[in-house]
Amino acid sequence: MSEQQNTINHIAFIMDGNGRWAQNQGLARYKGHQEGAKKVEEVTMWALEQGISHITLFAFSTENWNRPKKEVDFLMDLFEKYLNKEGSFYIKNDVRFRVIGDRTVLKSSIIKKIASIEEQTSKHKTITQVLAVNYGSKDEIVRSAQKLQEQNIPITEDSLQNSLDTADIPDVDIYVRTGGHCRLSNYLLWQSAYAELFFLDTLWPDFAKSELDEIVQKYKLITRNFGAV
Repeated sequence: MSEQQNTINHIAFIMDGNGRWAQNQGLARYKGHQEGAKKVEEVTMWALEQGISHITLFAFSTENWNRPKKEVDFLMDLFEKYLNKEGSFYIKNDVRFRVIGDRTVLKSSIIKKIASIEEQTSKHKTITQVLAVNYGSKDEIVRSAQKLQEQNIPITEDSLQNSLDTADIPDVDIYVRTGGHCRLSNYLLWQSAYAELFFLDTLWPDFAKSELDEIVQKYKLITRNFGAV
């Protein structure tokens, strides 16, 4: 097996199962989202221990606006509190912070906080943690194509990829979804064209380091041909 096949540059997570976790505990759904937010820091550090350079986590999709307003408002408030609380985590651990997705519709206070943390951590090098917020793969591709059209740049595979939100981020190697569902949910579709997919029954708040370690070990045994033989 080549060194390239052993290298994991990017792992992406769909953090599914927060609401069901809470319901299983006899708690309100928002409690599950709170527990899920706590797991983000843990998983980032586990990925760092594995030598992974980029981790992307699906925090809020373009379709999540269709949820009940009370839940949407709570998720936005939780995200803002997360940013206010976790700034020190990024600084302390030399973690670079990024957000992908259409942030223009977010609250101005959230937009400013995102920009501030991105700027403060732009030179950090241990690991890049990317949160996908108001993100949908179809929306991202359409926005990218529109950008090229406005700049009168021919749309090719290379030009489109270079105009995506993830232009400076490696393609996904490992794609993990917790929560028992086996679907991609409009998440990093372009970037995951050759990703290895792992679907787990574990609900996100219960996701354990041992599960990530097992995924990494399984991945290292896979020969990735990228369409070749």
